[in-house]
Amino acid sequence: MKKILLLSDTHSHIDDQILKFVKLADEVWHAGDIGNLQVTDAIKKLKPLRAVYGNIDDAGARAEFPLDNKFEVEGVTVWITHIGGYPKKYNQRVREDLKINTPKIFICGHSHILKVQFDDQLNLLHINPGAAGKHGFHKVRTMVRFELDNGAIKNMEVIELTKRYAS
Repeated sequence: MKKILLLSDTHSHIDDQILKFVKLADEVWHAGDIGNLQVTDAIKKLKPLRAVYGNIDDAGARAEFPLDNKFEVEGVTVWITHIGGYPKKYNQRVREDLKINTPKIFICGHSHILKVQFDDQLNLLHINPGAAGKHGFHKVRTMVRFELDNGAIKNMEVIELTKRYAS
């Protein structure tokens, strides 16, 4: 069993609230728009990290992280990308590959809108953890955590952090 913390759109922000949950996870996954690599460096000091770069990320992040990260953990296939769209409205760049190489979990960020929904056409779970950073239009900073265990996705929960404009 692996405990996963999923976040996105930190936009150079990392704080003790985020790190408290990092410490409780076995792995951390970041769905892009990291901002400053100090964010991922702080996470990697504590836990293994799987990440992708987003549209705001610079050459340093693009050199360290891929556009798409496809892997398997605990018998669950995963695809993380930053701009992926939603069920029935997937981004054109990923749409055909999703049909051919369908993961059990498809993760993206970008919108700053927390969504967890099952795509019954492709038989996958789509997750967007919202935004953990303070930059953007979102009012509440969010992350998602869950467990992967022998092919199953369990105990998924939304983590709400402080309001984006709170100090």
